[in-house]
Amino acid sequence: MNKANFDSLKGKNCVITGGTGVLGNSINEFLAGAGINLAILGLEETEAQKQAHDLARKYGIKTIGIGCNVLDRKELEKANERILNHLGSIDILINGAGGNSPKATTKVEQIIPGEGFSWEDSFYGLAEEGFKQVFDLNFQGTLLPTMVFTRGMVERGKGVVLNISSMNAFKPLTKIPAYSAAKSAINNFTEWLAVHLGKTGVRVNAIAPGFFLTHQNRFLLTDEQTGELTPRGQRIISSTPMGKFGEPDHIGGTVLFLLSDLSEFITGIVIPVDGGYSAFGGV
Repeated sequence: MNKANFDSLKGKNCVITGGTGVLGNSINEFLAGAGINLAILGLEETEAQKQAHDLARKYGIKTIGIGCNVLDRKELEKANERILNHLGSIDILINGAGGNSPKATTKVEQIIPGEGFSWEDSFYGLAEEGFKQVFDLNFQGTLLPTMVFTRGMVERGKGVVLNISSMNAFKPLTKIPAYSAAKSAINNFTEWLAVHLGKTGVRVNAIAPGFFLTHQNRFLLTDEQTGELTPRGQRIISSTPMGKFGEPDHIGGTVLFLLSDLSEFITGIVIPVDGGYSAFGGV
């Protein structure tokens, strides 16, 4: 069999959570272009159905759009039934649901003694519910869909899980402790599950995007009034050897590689897609 392409993916059935987001939408295009049938899960069913309809018409694949809260196991189970009835057995799961929130973001990067800092602007001012909301969305929102959508893969002895991590998992950024902690947990879970399922024929990997402008982080990286980079955004660019933010389409090639038979002996890894950020020592 010729494995120098993504032909092994044609006709596979993939569930993608967070499929209506910026990165999810771009990944959907790559998947559909490779002939993969899609179950797109998002909070808003109308948007999920619209994307599913557009991709089916454009690429001639089978699709279904489902509104689903990834933190509600009952909703996930109902979604699973709908997917099995509409597409058939699930071959691929992409855990793309996630994001950050101002409620889990400190206003200052560091506490500097003697400069009259406000406790409320620091770690000590974070509301527990904000921290929990972000942590649960990113970690529990990966754990629960994996529990629901991969049982059939294990029973059939073949399948692929792809988690979406972040560069925050390797070196946590200032201001966003909940998001960083959750993504670090996803890295560990990816490795753990890869070992747990190692003999079942189900592979588990992750990608760690660097800095992409999304709805969740735009408030941190750009000035709302001018659209110019904030000092934080400027530091990120200066620490990225390629000197730019990632574009959503930069992720697709790595995703297809990890889903395809080209990577059939790869499991338990996290691949950075970061413009060289993780390779740069700062000088």
